[in-house]
Amino acid sequence: MDLILDKELVFRDLTVNSDKEVLAFLANELYEKGYVKKEYIGAIQAREEEYPTGLPSTIPMIAIPHANFDLVNKTTLAIATLKNPIDFNNMENKKDLLPVQIIIMMAIGEPHGQVEMLQKIVNIIQDEPLRKEMMAANNDEKLLELLKKSI
Repeated sequence: MDLILDKELVFRDLTVNSDKEVLAFLANELYEKGYVKKEYIGAIQAREEEYPTGLPSTIPMIAIPHANFDLVNKTTLAIATLKNPIDFNNMENKKDLLPVQIIIMMAIGEPHGQVEMLQKIVNIIQDEPLRKEMMAANNDEKLLELLKKSI
């Protein structure tokens, strides 16, 4: 899988009011930089409604939104850390809300690539010190470096 990690897709300390707002922001950034087709923006919201991506863990929690591979031009990840946690529905139980502070939006351009990437992201989910380090990163390069190391 040819994964491009782009410093222009790293956003630290975002202030947003909802999961929809952060999803729209990240999907739009992916679109404007040519990584995804325009339809990806709506598809990410629709998919989140049906299949939530909040992952239960210790704080800081993480969400991994993604949409179909056929809407992706080039495989990449966009990452955001949030100044304040926002509620995402729990992947395991839609009714539960999780206070998410790290969002890794996956734009994976091949059919089986998502599974492969999810397996790598599981390492991040299981590594609380790493997630805390991601939240504490004081510049984009540092956050990107932590992401690269973990995948």
